[in-house]
Amino acid sequence: MKIFKKTILSIVFLASAVSFAQETEETTEEAAPTFSVSGSVDTYFRSAEFAPYTSFANLPGFALGMANIVLSYEGDKHGFVADFVYGPRGTEAVFNSSGSSNIVNQLYAYYNFSDSFTLTLGNFNTFLGYEVISPVANFNYSTSYMFSYGPFSHTGIKADFTLSDDVSLMLAVLNQTDYTEGNFGGEDGAMFDSYMYGVQLGLYGQYINLLAGDNYTQIDFTGGVNLTDSFFLGVNATSTDLEGDAGFSGIALYPQLALSESFSVGLRGEIFNETDGGAAALYSGELATSFEDADNTSFTITGSYTNGNFILKPEFRIDTASANIYSKNATDFSDNLASFVVAAIYSF
Repeated sequence: MKIFKKTILSIVFLASAVSFAQETEETTEEAAPTFSVSGSVDTYFRSAEFAPYTSFANLPGFALGMANIVLSYEGDKHGFVADFVYGPRGTEAVFNSSGSSNIVNQLYAYYNFSDSFTLTLGNFNTFLGYEVISPVANFNYSTSYMFSYGPFSHTGIKADFTLSDDVSLMLAVLNQTDYTEGNFGGEDGAMFDSYMYGVQLGLYGQYINLLAGDNYTQIDFTGGVNLTDSFFLGVNATSTDLEGDAGFSGIALYPQLALSESFSVGLRGEIFNETDGGAAALYSGELATSFEDADNTSFTITGSYTNGNFILKPEFRIDTASANIYSKNATDFSDNLASFVVAAIYSF
């Protein structure tokens, strides 16, 4: 791991030095900088009292998602992003932050050393997985198990390289996953004695991702293809090794069909499994004190109606587990759960 760390750091700083030297030899007229404000608000209704053990949109009845405001500055060579969230969805997204930081979803600055090399320092959302925190960028309103139990964000330094029109590479040195304010936390709040390392290889719009650290290794594939002008198929597959024999893995397909300019329908089919306790995603009900292998299959069908910046999403989801883990009431559990959600999203 130390060799891996030194290799990544050496590549990042060598590329920075070379690019900076090249930059000083060039005299180009800088474009006028731009400052922008964007964001979204979302709210929803959930018909059932109980929800899957995935992130976000799990409250019964009429409920709030989050308010999201993104401030960004983009100059010719450098810029920053300050992304703030407020509400239940935002609180879940930044669960390891405290004090004034618990509304900060992203906060980073970047420098474009050249058209093919950018260095970013700060807190940014994860590069793994198909789904994201903002409901605007997700087709389905509820989230998958793979997204919910993988990383949400990272704090560190990353270098993005554009190797050709179709090939890209990202290298990163990061704090422990989701510890955004600094590389400290855990039971005693002390500084962690190690960092994590990320690699992403982009090939023709498909991405192979690696996140590695002490007692954590995750390999992830995220991609998709437009099969026709109106039909898109997305895919996400992940495998994570944790301490000992524990781990989790899964695969999901995301077929989406545009029926008109304003209405589309999409399906998410996900198979998720855990071994030896995994990430403790499925260990409830009759598995509450167990470490046996567990799995869950879910099918989610979502409609998406768009009118300008307004999006309405009705959604029906069925989850089926390998054991009775889903609450039916305060004392009874079942191996399946059906739920209906309708969400309203406005972006600006």
